[in-house]
Amino acid sequence: MARPALQALSTPQERLLEAARQVALVVGASLFVALCARITIPLPFTPVPLTVQNFGVLLVGLLLGSRRGFAALILYLAEGAMGMPVFSPSSVGLMGVAQILGPTGGYLMAYPLVAGLAGFIFERGTKSFARAAIAGLLAEIVLFASGVTWLYVATHSLAKAAYLGLYWFIAAEILKVMVAAAIATRWGRGSATQQ
Repeated sequence: MARPALQALSTPQERLLEAARQVALVVGASLFVALCARITIPLPFTPVPLTVQNFGVLLVGLLLGSRRGFAALILYLAEGAMGMPVFSPSSVGLMGVAQILGPTGGYLMAYPLVAGLAGFIFERGTKSFARAAIAGLLAEIVLFASGVTWLYVATHSLAKAAYLGLYWFIAAEILKVMVAAAIATRWGRGSATQQ
């Protein structure tokens, strides 16, 4: 999406400015997800917290599209792997790569794919609420499939993995998908009328 825009720019200064804008969007999006990760409710019966982080991932994917959304979440994981405090606080005190490989690692490692998938579906066709909600729902299915699979590997029990990483979060995730879809649809309509 950004490549044709860069090629259409005539001067090297315009191309550099557009490239800097794209980088700023990706960096800003990774920081937005890090801020969302700070809003968390630890649940005493599971190592997976209830967090706004997933909402941030969905919103980044829907608003930035597949490529920039994927890049922003790869950057986010790199920041976390380097020990920066960008992830939700771990209930077992993990940080950095240890947190990526810890109980919530399946969710964290799926974030780039989740943002990329949400963006890919939403950027193909009319930017309607229904398309955004479907994109968010499918991305959440990928997210929870990855997270529960990771927990299954750790617990060796699908029932326990679903108990720890799925059942408690369904209502909140539906709400997050709907809010992200509404914001992305509204933002898309607002930017379309300004052009």
